Amino acid sequence: MYTTSKERMTEKITAFSKFGALEGGGITRLSLSAPALEARAEFKRRTEALGLTVVSDDIGNIYATLPGSDPDAKRIVVGSHADSVRSGGNYDGIYGVLSGLEVIETVVTDKIPHRHPLTVMIWTNEEGARFEPAMMSSGIVLGKFEKEKMLAVKETGGQTTFGEALRSSGWVGDAKNRLNKEEYLAYFEPHIEQGPVLEEQDLEIGVVGGVVGMVNYDIILDGVASHAGTTPQTYRKDALRAASKVITDLWEQLGAIDPELVFTMGEIFCKPNIHTIVPAQIKFSLDARHRDMGILDKVVSVIKGLPTEVLGCTLYYDEHWGRKTIEFDAQLLDFVEGATKELGYTYKRMYSGAGHDAQYVSELLPAVMIFIPSKDGLSHTTVEYSTPEQTWHGANVLLNAVLKADSAL
Repeated sequence: MYTTSKERMTEKITAFSKFGALEGGGITRLSLSAPALEARAEFKRRTEALGLTVVSDDIGNIYATLPGSDPDAKRIVVGSHADSVRSGGNYDGIYGVLSGLEVIETVVTDKIPHRHPLTVMIWTNEEGARFEPAMMSSGIVLGKFEKEKMLAVKETGGQTTFGEALRSSGWVGDAKNRLNKEEYLAYFEPHIEQGPVLEEQDLEIGVVGGVVGMVNYDIILDGVASHAGTTPQTYRKDALRAASKVITDLWEQLGAIDPELVFTMGEIFCKPNIHTIVPAQIKFSLDARHRDMGILDKVVSVIKGLPTEVLGCTLYYDEHWGRKTIEFDAQLLDFVEGATKELGYTYKRMYSGAGHDAQYVSELLPAVMIFIPSKDGLSHTTVEYSTPEQTWHGANVLLNAVLKADSAL
């Protein structure tokens, strides 16, 4: 078994944490912003110094490739993203890029033989924090989103479009450089867990079998706006009161379906949102996730079974979006599990509740993910943290899983 350098892995995390650094810790490194471009430039500098060839595609995804001994062999790719949410952490996304970079550096430094070319890539705009939606570029590559529509998307809170930011970034390359099944063989994506399971169970590695399915609905209650001081309580059709009852009822009904079902009402809009007016309309989101699509069917049944009138208010709903459960490649899972066992790390097979570029890539190439623990299960926050030992363990599993793929595929 081979191992990477813990010192180099830690140095990479520390070095890239300065791009978009916030006072007190964490980062804001929005896609194609100045800090994100600085991180890309540093990635290019480091990979070229190791002898890799760096190219980009038409939507700014970066591919840095180390040749293998067989010039006709397809490439094995490690991918993730370098952008963050606002007030995010130093591990989400970028850990996958940097552990891939550490694997390449280990192969180069230790002269590890490999037949296939090895590629490390950066996906553009995975978070969607500046330009919605999330996983935009992998979605374009996999045909989930229309490129022209995505280029026209304006940044949140501003007027710059994704296309304008992309053109000014200097990273617009050729569409022929996109990830494709003719030139690429397999895809690995290391990531922090972003949840508490590995830490709570005192495990070192998550062997990720797939990404759970989800449904997302908007639930709307229409009441009647009226004066807060002159309308007796018995005459009111208060949409917020009705929504409160519906949310409580949903918690009880959905909570009884399955203990592994997770659901969230995380977004709420109140109209007219004036303290002297009885709320006329409430719209709130319902996000539900589970590996078993049959369980999600039960969630939808609960939604469709909601009463059309609640406390004098009219209730209706709109399906916002959803996804089916994605299963990762069985052979790549075995490579990851085998490497983990041989390294002597504790682990479990698990599913991701969050979306990742790998879920789209899995429709094009055999794909798999590797999780490392997140302190207190926290992510998308400035206190996001994984220890140097944990980041190193993940890189070691990645290295040996990639070498298993290189030998067997």
